[in-house]
Amino acid sequence: MNTRKKLADLAKTIRSKNAGTDKITFDIIFREKDTYEMVKRSKALTPESVCAVLGVDAARLTDFVEYDPAYAIKFTILRERPSGSAGDGDIFGAQQYAPFLDVEVDLSA
Repeated sequence: MNTRKKLADLAKTIRSKNAGTDKITFDIIFREKDTYEMVKRSKALTPESVCAVLGVDAARLTDFVEYDPAYAIKFTILRERPSGSAGDGDIFGAQQYAPFLDVEVDLSA
């Protein structure tokens, strides 16, 4: 029996977007409280793990919140360069969530 599922199969919404010119924020939102609580228990999403998934230094993570009323895990990172500046490959920050789609969650946790 497979006790692992991809985050994309569990979450209602996985997205990223600008949070001002110098930050990108991520939202992972679940439909049901039970699924949200299971993902929290699994520790698949922690400050350390989101930095590892994104390949960023922990100093760039400015916020990490498990927001129970919305069944959501939200976090924000500092951009390497301001939105829209030379060399910025994603002006809206809307394509940064993709690595989280394949994050595996241990359902037995």
